[in-house]
Amino acid sequence: MGAKVTGKDLSKESPRSPKTLVGGYVILGRTLDKCRALLAGTIGEYHFDCPLDNMLFGWKRIVGDNFKAEVAKGASDEEMVQWVDSHGRPKTDDERKAWIEELKKASLYNDPAKRDVFIAETKKLGLDPATTTLFDWLDADDKASYPKAG
Repeated sequence: MGAKVTGKDLSKESPRSPKTLVGGYVILGRTLDKCRALLAGTIGEYHFDCPLDNMLFGWKRIVGDNFKAEVAKGASDEEMVQWVDSHGRPKTDDERKAWIEELKKASLYNDPAKRDVFIAETKKLGLDPATTTLFDWLDADDKASYPKAG
């Protein structure tokens, strides 16, 4: 596959928050951390090309395997931002800003297929399921899993 890919050891620390902006994209930093860890064999219990990653991939119309192939070349965060910008469906800055605002408010609470699991998991973390966003839940879960890393 070319370059040796290194990254976070996700068996010992969490990936970046989905809220972290990388090149103006939410989710991208977390997706990159998971992809690099997968390629390096250090993904732990995390998953690459999961429903969260697919929020970005689907919005841009990017295929996870193509993204992974580019990361496998040793691409930096900046190079991957350029790759995401130039692949899939073009998006304007206004479209990106609207998408980010939508995702920041997203919750699984109103999703009938995921509601019960979301309620159970957020309550375990001491969160109010009715007001907790998807990103806040993931951050709290990461912090609970790796309290010393945060």
